[in-house]
Amino acid sequence: MSRLRVAIIAPPWLALPIKGYGGIELVLDGLIDGLKKLDVDVEVFANGEHKTRGIKTHSLYKTEQFKEIHRPGYETLPIMAAHMQFALSKIKEDGGFDIIHDHNGFIGPQLLAWASADPDIPPIVHTHHGPPFSTKEMLAQGLPDNRPYWEQMANHMGRAFIIGISDALMKSAPSALKPYILPSVYNAIDVERFPFVETKKNYFITLARFSQDKGQHIAAKLAVKTKSRLRMAGTVAGIESSRKLLFELANPMSNYRNMAEFRYYSDRILSYTLRYPKITFSGNLKGPRKNKFISEAKALLFPIDWEEPFGMAVIEALACGTPVVAMNRGAMPEIIEHGVNGFLANNEAEFLEYMQRIDEIDPAACRQSVIDKFSKDVMATAYLARYEQAIKLSKKSTSTAKASKSAKRAKK
Repeated sequence: MSRLRVAIIAPPWLALPIKGYGGIELVLDGLIDGLKKLDVDVEVFANGEHKTRGIKTHSLYKTEQFKEIHRPGYETLPIMAAHMQFALSKIKEDGGFDIIHDHNGFIGPQLLAWASADPDIPPIVHTHHGPPFSTKEMLAQGLPDNRPYWEQMANHMGRAFIIGISDALMKSAPSALKPYILPSVYNAIDVERFPFVETKKNYFITLARFSQDKGQHIAAKLAVKTKSRLRMAGTVAGIESSRKLLFELANPMSNYRNMAEFRYYSDRILSYTLRYPKITFSGNLKGPRKNKFISEAKALLFPIDWEEPFGMAVIEALACGTPVVAMNRGAMPEIIEHGVNGFLANNEAEFLEYMQRIDEIDPAACRQSVIDKFSKDVMATAYLARYEQAIKLSKKSTSTAKASKSAKRAKK
């Protein structure tokens, strides 16, 4: 029996394997390695800045496109569209792939759903990493409604299927789309890349891009109340270093002032770092520095102010034996077992209480929870099952379509 051959279409923004910050890319690193262990033949469509050893990489763009990602959609859309069209052309030209696994938001599933009508294109699965499907609460905040997009998509899915990264993310999917939704597969990491540290130092951390959604201002406010040390890591509107951030904050004409994430830091975080020496900005940490930062912390604070689709920082912390205090929203109840590997808070008062009870959590239980549910091998096995399911459903769909065409001809 021949090996299953999979075409993985990564986003064009960051290169694989990931060197520093990366959400989807970090997941893909683990998935590719896990699939290789399962004797799956994987080829990747990504930018060519650097390449994964032993994996054939196809690239339209020879360098990372991340420097363009914060531009308006009408400027960045052509980059993703060209990347997707290149991948589809190569896949069709090759003719030997068994399935396509896409990770490009919105433009990916749209192009692939229409392409699935082509018999020379293999079945398709698209991982929906977010954003969440629009809700009344999101619309009330002034966010655009993405439901019409998904409702229109449901009319043209063909042999394309959607996989969510959590049940919380997929529960509000439009009903018309649900026949094309396969069971969720949790994001995962290579647990061995994260050092387990049992004895912690006396500081809390946040680890995320700075945004109202991530709620770092809540962590800072509660750190002041408890007189705790808080080290905050992440990017601010793409800015990675404290030196660069301070320069832009001091510049009243900075172009960054047009960006919501920069204004969030300036308006809601900066005063804490200036007034309280125990609250510091650590920048965008990478490699061993990031691992040391996470593994020695007494807890990761994750006071999200939205329905978080997953949360890679959460499983990274848990893998290091670092417990998590999070708001009870989005996918957090699927990751955090209350009182075992962290705490789930329903409001700021509970969050404050759980920060003070963090010593009740066993670091070993935190790491074990990742090994059991969020390791790359668990994820790869789950995706392999989804590939097989999609291929089976695709054959059934093709047979049904042929029967329908024959019936229409007979009526004529």
